[in-house]
Amino acid sequence: MLQCTAFTELPEMGARVALMGLEDEPGGVSEAPELDAFLLCELGEHEEGVEHAAQLPSVSASGGRDLWMFWTDGDGRRTFRFAELLPCPAVIHRLSVKDGDACVLFDRHPAAHSWDVTDPLADLMGERIREEVRRDRGDGGAEGARGGRS
Repeated sequence: MLQCTAFTELPEMGARVALMGLEDEPGGVSEAPELDAFLLCELGEHEEGVEHAAQLPSVSASGGRDLWMFWTDGDGRRTFRFAELLPCPAVIHRLSVKDGDACVLFDRHPAAHSWDVTDPLADLMGERIREEVRRDRGDGGAEGARGGRS
């Protein structure tokens, strides 16, 4: 399933207020995390009436909960809400019963689990980065071999 392509500008003040409301661990000092200016919905493609969702980075997750921002578009305006939610408990085991990949979405999320969601743009960017690394390693290895013979 493809990832939802909805994105939104982050309402920074609302996000900062939501982050300040997170409980710190006892004795811990929380720093303000870096926030992106825009967020992409992390869910798989979903029905039009379903809220879009993106996880916000937090320095301290209280009680194992993550901070999520939800938004909807309707009547020519966009509405936002923030919620601390438990992570999805689903785990997929591919080759081993001991090792598995956990779903990185929130508990009771709509649509598919994160391992079933593909992001073609991220895949393309990842392939371009891998090509650059291969190119750099190939050039660097050749230069290093020549440099050693001088």
